[in-house]
Amino acid sequence: MTPGAVLATLLAYFAVLAAVSWLAGRKSGGKDVFYTGGRKTHWAVVAFAMIGSCMSGVTFVSVPGMVGVSGFGYLQMCIGFFLGYLVIAFVLTPLYFRLGAVSVYQYLEQRFGLGAYRTGAWFFFISKMLGASVRLFLVCLTLQLLLFGPLGLPFWLNVACNVGICLAYTFRSGVKSVIWTDVLKTVCMVVAVTLCIVFIGRDLGGIQIREKVFFFDDVNHPQFFWKQLLGGLFTVVAMTGLDQDMMQRTLASKDYRDSQKNLIVSSLLQTVVIALFLCLGSLLYRFAAAHGIAETGDSLFPAVATGGLLPGIVGVLFVLGLVSSAYGAGGSALTSLTTSFTVDILKKTDDTKVRKGVHLAMTVLMAVTILVFNALNNTSAIDAVYKLASYTYGPILGLFAFGILTRRQVKDKYVPVVALISPLICLVLQTHSEQWFGGYRFSYELLLINAGLTFLGLCCLIRRGGHPQPRPDGRP
Repeated sequence: MTPGAVLATLLAYFAVLAAVSWLAGRKSGGKDVFYTGGRKTHWAVVAFAMIGSCMSGVTFVSVPGMVGVSGFGYLQMCIGFFLGYLVIAFVLTPLYFRLGAVSVYQYLEQRFGLGAYRTGAWFFFISKMLGASVRLFLVCLTLQLLLFGPLGLPFWLNVACNVGICLAYTFRSGVKSVIWTDVLKTVCMVVAVTLCIVFIGRDLGGIQIREKVFFFDDVNHPQFFWKQLLGGLFTVVAMTGLDQDMMQRTLASKDYRDSQKNLIVSSLLQTVVIALFLCLGSLLYRFAAAHGIAETGDSLFPAVATGGLLPGIVGVLFVLGLVSSAYGAGGSALTSLTTSFTVDILKKTDDTKVRKGVHLAMTVLMAVTILVFNALNNTSAIDAVYKLASYTYGPILGLFAFGILTRRQVKDKYVPVVALISPLICLVLQTHSEQWFGGYRFSYELLLINAGLTFLGLCCLIRRGGHPQPRPDGRP
């Protein structure tokens, strides 16, 4: 695929993206529109948008690439994802709507105090900045290979262009633009992956999928079923239900019942879309074997799509799916980071000038983080995202679990200490697990252990003789 074709695809998509952003921002009056979209978005629109919002360039490239190592084992996590969405829909969402929250971390202030509130907000800030940078890094790396590199342009310019586009379409109307861009992103990704399956299957003489789905035989293996199931459940609770980025869309619904509808419907549809990506991965490996292509993992899909062995439309579809996922995820991350930093850390909800300044600052910081990650990256992007989540979302999950499952008050000023110690213990456990536990290797269940350690740490901070905390809905 020539750099000219890549550039034409990028410009065409950006024109559509700009139109969507302009339409979303036409009636963006009101101080809360940037943060909640005025809570007027229909649940079906949010449900469809959330299919794309949960997927990024990492999904588009890494999920097909991981089939060579783990087959369809990722579907085990999808079962856990669905169970996690039920927890979000029926436990967390009603709580957020009762509080009238703009940021989900406002619950921590109401439940514990300022220390816990700031802890949750800062851990989210670190988690989202690192996670979003991983996702955009993968896209920038691919565009460097296809466009910027052949034109002799440096990587830093690549990064600046991509984060600048994300800034441009979210700067005015925030979450409204994010939701409608996610709708566009969902359409592009589904169409791209479906047509790629058709074209590759036609070249192979048919679509035949034979991959292992369930792994019950080795408890020490990271793909063991119960590890994946529990990892999926608690990962989606933490990375969606306790994530300002993801919940900001859901809080744009009219009420919590509409929010529950969009969560359940979108979780079912997401499983179907992920299954499509896995089927594509199986076909990609068969195609690579048949045509002598050596690339694997994250490099496989780009190599096949742009290698000239398939019709040119496949390369266009690949670029279209990749950039739609990149700009959707990047813009969403910028919006949620701006919201959390402005509302939770600066407490300047009503100051539009401050919010715009924060939005610009988040853009610069994300660009710098991507450049740093480019110098340090040495692992599969999707594994990097979930490993980061295990360490940074664990304390947030522990805080919310303690707040919801107990009514005890804690010594709030020591909460940040507990939230820092728990990930450090997890790092030690993961580093020495094979030596200490007979060859056992931690997978995504490390998130649950991290949350459990935070929960136990909070138990040690219970204020003796304090009055039990009332429930958020006022019931005794």
